[in-house]
Amino acid sequence: MSESIKRVVLAYSGGLDTSVILKWLQTRYGCEVVTFTADLGQGEELEPARAKAELMGIKPEHIFIDDLREEFVRDFVFPMMRANARYEGDYLLGTSIARPLISKRLVEIAKQTGADAVAHGATGKGNDQVRFELSCYALNPDIKVIAPWRDWSFKSRTDLLNFAEQHQIPVPKDKKGEAPFSVDANLLHSSSEGKALEDPWSEPPEFVYQRTISPMEAPDRATEIGAEVVTFTADLGQGDGDLEPARRKAEMLGIKDIRIVDLREEFVRDFVFPMFRANALYEGTYLLGTSIARPLISKHLIDIAARTGAD
Repeated sequence: MSESIKRVVLAYSGGLDTSVILKWLQTRYGCEVVTFTADLGQGEELEPARAKAELMGIKPEHIFIDDLREEFVRDFVFPMMRANARYEGDYLLGTSIARPLISKRLVEIAKQTGADAVAHGATGKGNDQVRFELSCYALNPDIKVIAPWRDWSFKSRTDLLNFAEQHQIPVPKDKKGEAPFSVDANLLHSSSEGKALEDPWSEPPEFVYQRTISPMEAPDRATEIGAEVVTFTADLGQGDGDLEPARRKAEMLGIKDIRIVDLREEFVRDFVFPMFRANALYEGTYLLGTSIARPLISKHLIDIAARTGAD
């Protein structure tokens, strides 16, 4: 396999995992690596990912940092909300809805740069590996997908840190300890999972929350929440059709004294092993917005169907 891989497009964040993956791809396959970093409104500076990729020998023309917020909202978020889409009836799609878009761009960049493979940093015990890989194969059945967490010998964060030290991959001091949890964030929400949340009998510790505060810390006054039916339209030829109103709505709904707590999600492991359950904590606009809007939209749809005789 190593002889057939000449160039790989890596979904790259600049963090420990994907930086180790970058170097591992270079050493394992002797291939050229193209990095792709997506701006999905996660609220963090992305330019350090460019600097780190350059430091690790990636050519400037092979570093892609793309602002996908507009396309994310227009082509993925709004259709999802219109469909009231949820997984298994409860699991909210704030994380998963972004994966097909990232995969789409990975495949496009692979075609643009002449790469014959793409790579992602999803683990071998979660659903993201399925989302990334099936999306890529749907768009290009001939593309090779490399999933290092299923292929390499590393078993822990300590192994990654040792590899990083061996290959002089810079790791900030505050990232050298064992991470108590991991966070995925975008315009819609943030989701947290990991060691600090694995015990279903324990309340999530306060430091896990990213966008909300404890009710004990909330103001001692009532907060009124109103629901408004808004129709968003996008001129597909324009670059600023939906993002700004969506961002304003997100800010309006991102009320600090409302908390959506944790859910238990079915995970698939290695595409083969039986599913298992794990805790995850979800916060954000999508959760609050759908909690309010979903019953209202359903009620209005039923009313309209009754008035118009629709079946």
